[in-house]
Amino acid sequence: MSDDANAARNLAPKTARTVLSSEDIDRVLTRIAHEIIEANKGTRDLVLLGIPSRGFPLAQRLAERIAATEPGLDAASIVGQLDVTMYRDDLRHSTTRTPLPTRLPAGGIDSKVVVLVDDVLYSGRTIRAALDAIADLGRPRIVRLAVLVDRGHRELPIRADHVGKNLPTATTEKVRVHLAEVDGENNNEVIIEAAA
Repeated sequence: MSDDANAARNLAPKTARTVLSSEDIDRVLTRIAHEIIEANKGTRDLVLLGIPSRGFPLAQRLAERIAATEPGLDAASIVGQLDVTMYRDDLRHSTTRTPLPTRLPAGGIDSKVVVLVDDVLYSGRTIRAALDAIADLGRPRIVRLAVLVDRGHRELPIRADHVGKNLPTATTEKVRVHLAEVDGENNNEVIIEAAA
């Protein structure tokens, strides 16, 4: 495609529709929190690892909901952040990303039930990178995956255990997740954008 065609495509008006409102996101996270507790038969040995940038605040929100149902549990004690930048297989082809710190809970991840948390599951490559990163950090008993949105189009055999919303999309569409913790907005939402 020529540069002129690319420029015209980038300038084309985009249509956007909201698929999850702030209230929808709250409901979905509450459901996922209960699913995690049930799958784990409580919170013993549970660790939530959020993948930056939006997976980490989602992990924090899930931990708060889990702690609200489990007396004596400190939400901060089960949450960590897992940066996968240096494990990605597209580093040569994409713009440079600044790695963020990986922070594990005090008890580490050895023999724990680790739930990876991310905003959108698409090709599966980010999760593959996360699995490689985990292997360098310890040996969990189980690794599960929780995502806010699964949009399909997998390139690797990866499936989420906990899904907020299955969202069939075209490859030309963009799924945007807006979270107040990252985007500095009061409104939390998930939208789909498509070139008009």
